[in-house]
Amino acid sequence: MFIQTEATPNPATLKFLPGKAVLGDGTMEFRDRDTAHRSPLAEKLFDIPGVTAVFYGSDFVSVTKDDSDWQHLKPAILGAIMEHYMSGAPLLNDGSSESDDDAEEFFNETDAETVATIKELIETRVRPAVANDGGDITFRGYKEGVVYLDMKGACAGCPSSTATLKHGIQNLLRHFVPDVVEVQQMS
Repeated sequence: MFIQTEATPNPATLKFLPGKAVLGDGTMEFRDRDTAHRSPLAEKLFDIPGVTAVFYGSDFVSVTKDDSDWQHLKPAILGAIMEHYMSGAPLLNDGSSESDDDAEEFFNETDAETVATIKELIETRVRPAVANDGGDITFRGYKEGVVYLDMKGACAGCPSSTATLKHGIQNLLRHFVPDVVEVQQMS
């Protein structure tokens, strides 16, 4: 088994591509050891000193580190991912591949058409590009011209995330949806 690695715009996050489906549809994020109990692989990765977050995409695993050196962490992470896939163990303890993309959304029903356009733009133009960088951005809400998004994986804590939000996504949405005034990250 050969696992490719890719750098992301976030220097604290690397993207690992095992050459197999990881989550399939959607995404899943583990921000600490306590949330990793759902996934044997995430638990193994959190056993590696220096790992601070794990993110699953359709065909990749993004791992975020503290100030530890990638030179020391990368071999252990590669080993844990390879061991997991070679064992045939399920990605999630319950055997499902249910993503965590189903968080509660908020918007006024009178804005439903605007929200549908915003969501389509995010799905078709933003998420594929962000997934290439080892992360994900999902719609969370819309209120009084403000679009609320959730940034995950390599995008969470990335030094360029504010620029991505303000200059990239905000400009894109304003161009196609004149009612959009601003884009904000949910915390």
